[in-house]
Amino acid sequence: MKTTPIALAVAATVAFAGAAEARDQIRIVGSSTVFPFSTRVAEEFGRTTNFKTPVIESTGTGGGFKLFCNGVGTDNPDLTNASRAIKTSEIESCAKAGVTEITEVKIGYDGIVLANSKESDVMDITLAQLWMALAKDVPDGKGGLIPNPNVTWKDVDPALPDVKIEVLGPPPTSGTRDAFAELAMEGGCEEFDAVKAIEDKKKKQAVCQGVREDGAYIEAGENDVLIVRKLEANKDAFGVFGYSFLDQNQDQIQGSTIEGIAPTYEAISSGEYPISRSLYFYVKKAHVGTIPGMKEYIAEFTSEKAWGPEGYLADKGLIAMPEEEREAVRAAATSLKTNVGM
Repeated sequence: MKTTPIALAVAATVAFAGAAEARDQIRIVGSSTVFPFSTRVAEEFGRTTNFKTPVIESTGTGGGFKLFCNGVGTDNPDLTNASRAIKTSEIESCAKAGVTEITEVKIGYDGIVLANSKESDVMDITLAQLWMALAKDVPDGKGGLIPNPNVTWKDVDPALPDVKIEVLGPPPTSGTRDAFAELAMEGGCEEFDAVKAIEDKKKKQAVCQGVREDGAYIEAGENDVLIVRKLEANKDAFGVFGYSFLDQNQDQIQGSTIEGIAPTYEAISSGEYPISRSLYFYVKKAHVGTIPGMKEYIAEFTSEKAWGPEGYLADKGLIAMPEEEREAVRAAATSLKTNVGM
């Protein structure tokens, strides 16, 4: 007899209910970008309630969804942080493992920055120039594509610094890498005729999002703090990470201007800054009522004192949503509306 996702969910929930006392502490995984925000909320939650402080692991967005979608039960996480929206393939993976009721909670906005040491000059760069610096294949000037030959930023454009291209950034499992590829790389590649001429959508996406593998782009893992430290040590290098890390380390690093726009709270919240994105966490509804404190944690995260414009998460670099949007998201979150599905 074929086992359906619903049957799996029912069986898993029954088994989970029997192991209700196996864990009395919320477990959260996922995005390194959202990690500082969820950690701050967890600290406040543990300090002001009778529940234990949640355990949070920075696994990266992709790694978080993999763990989250592994199944229902105390061996699996209750929430996952994400610096991009969940993909259809991840929803399908969840459903196959019996994770069929999921609440998506958008928490605010973030900008992706290209930052360097304050000991160097601020770089002003366009998306097209950024793509030419980091793309795996670039136009050859004859209508075709060739492996990226640019060694220095000046090779990309004479107006840019005569410094070796060296960018430290997240790996493919990171939501920041996904957003950077979609917003920055794709945003820049469409300006070139050789790319516009590609009719196959999958091929064009591969060309636009393909990052060079010759050492110019260095995968520095999911630890954004480590990237910041490396930028302090190497004044010629640049790093790719979320605005919150720039905001928290402004005494050591600075953000490049993109298309003439500096990465500021105001520019990101207004949508003026070209590389901005939404941030999320996802709730496994089957665990609510079994793992203590989940509803209360969600209520704390979506409170004005946390995610509002003057809230304590703003001090961590979170860009608040407009009031009307916050109210709508809060209502869906606190009512645990199932808003993710096949």
